[in-house]
Amino acid sequence: MKLLLDTHVLLWWLEGGERLAPSAADAIGNPDNAATVSAASVWEIEIKRAKGLLSSPDDLLDQIATADFQMLAIDARHATAAARLPSHHRDPFDRLLVAQAVAEDAVLVTGDEALAAYGVSMLAAR
Repeated sequence: MKLLLDTHVLLWWLEGGERLAPSAADAIGNPDNAATVSAASVWEIEIKRAKGLLSSPDDLLDQIATADFQMLAIDARHATAAARLPSHHRDPFDRLLVAQAVAEDAVLVTGDEALAAYGVSMLAAR
């Protein structure tokens, strides 16, 4: 199964995973699943870190690689799909993750229940 980790899920995993539901932690840690991280999440983390809104590892990309997560680039197909989503959710990063999950046939691992309004395949992170 292909998993797309929401930004907060990525950070919780890198912190040790204790904040994740056991089912989410098991799915992410299962080597039979392909856990992916969007470039949008890295962008969101770095923007919020620069503004002092959150702390994250200085070696974020190294930690993502060490966790054996695959990086998912943002392409024009993703951007177009995100822009065309109904306005159920206002966060542009989350909208992009929804569009990527749908386009890439991935399960979005998230704690944001509001994203279910898009009909995206989801796994509850908490």
